[in-house]
Amino acid sequence: MRSAPLIRPGHDSDAPAFIALIARCWADYPDCPLDVDTDAPELRALATYYGGRGGALWIAPSGTGMIATAPRTPTLWEICRVYVHPDRHGSDLARQLLDLAERHALTAGATTLCLWTDTRFHRAHAFYEKHGYTRLPDTRSPCAGVVEYGYEKFIG
Repeated sequence: MRSAPLIRPGHDSDAPAFIALIARCWADYPDCPLDVDTDAPELRALATYYGGRGGALWIAPSGTGMIATAPRTPTLWEICRVYVHPDRHGSDLARQLLDLAERHALTAGATTLCLWTDTRFHRAHAFYEKHGYTRLPDTRSPCAGVVEYGYEKFIG
């Protein structure tokens, strides 16, 4: 009996899967289109982008999930690009991805993790809070029409 493929490091060649996953996740929210060329051109070479920042990127089987992490300082690491296909919500995949990124950051010297998530992504807010993240009072607007909440978690 063959076991299911494992979460693996992401590669630039996974760009179509990353873009499709994010577009699918954003499609559930009104006025939340993905314009790769304007808003996120790094998606076309995401492994190179995170590798160049000293971080890491992973993809779940069949492009059903993804996550990245990168340092902001030697002890503050950001959790980024956490997406799980809606068909896999509630399947434990998001937790597996988050655990992997958190372990990677901790091993690299992180004592604090941070992340940003769209204010419309209520399911994500509950997930992060369940896993020890605290919402900060700050918000940011990385592109037109998007406002994000900041979260942090102390791990070391």
